[in-house]
Amino acid sequence: MKIVVCVKQVPDTKGGVKFNPDGTLDRGAMLAIMNPDDKAGLEAALRLKDEYGAEVTVLTMGLPKAEDVLREAMAMGADKGILVTDRVLGGADTWATSTTIAGALRNIDYDLIITGRQAIDGDTAQVGPQISQHLNLPVISYAKDIKVEGDSVVVQRQYDDGYHMLKVKMPCLVTALSELNEPRYMTPGGIFDAYDAEITVWGRADLKDVDDSNLGLNGSPTKIAKASDKVRKGAGEQVTPDSPEEAVDYIVGKLAEKHVI
Repeated sequence: MKIVVCVKQVPDTKGGVKFNPDGTLDRGAMLAIMNPDDKAGLEAALRLKDEYGAEVTVLTMGLPKAEDVLREAMAMGADKGILVTDRVLGGADTWATSTTIAGALRNIDYDLIITGRQAIDGDTAQVGPQISQHLNLPVISYAKDIKVEGDSVVVQRQYDDGYHMLKVKMPCLVTALSELNEPRYMTPGGIFDAYDAEITVWGRADLKDVDDSNLGLNGSPTKIAKASDKVRKGAGEQVTPDSPEEAVDYIVGKLAEKHVI
């Protein structure tokens, strides 16, 4: 079995975020981590490797420093790392990003593609399903459990306060929730091996069946009107009720006013 896990290097929001003048994230100036949902997807792939001997390839699109998350993934147990990086790919929205990743994936043999549900820097949950559409693959999103039965994948898909059990034949794509599992740590031996390993680097010329008009900032139909590193809240309203009953009436009135009750 061949599994490809798509991961993203995202800003460590605890260290703050910075923006370029055009409103895009200044990724080169921020501390970065592997996106949590993607890390859970990687752990799911590694467990399938442990059970079935699957080959796990990790792919990311980003700046050259995104190589760090590939080496982290390989230190955890992934077999190969592929970095897609090129200046013409910068500033991509979800459409341009999924187009780029799909173009890279057309170079790879796979039975299963795993992505995270969404990235903490965008929260769109769009890229995984968009990749599946570009590649004409069935997709199961919001996976909280993944198993393999023969040539099929069985997924427990989160849904409201319950879940769906879905079965689909491979090749297919699954998007993983961070709650899917508890990712393993890198091992000391894995770290040494990962930092000696060769990372495959692809650029624009290596993407298959993609048009320049769908790549990078110029190929992104979504444009950022405004960006801010902080969400500013209003001052709020302070009241001093004369009794507990008056306080209850006030709260109930506000809930009714906001159509909460």
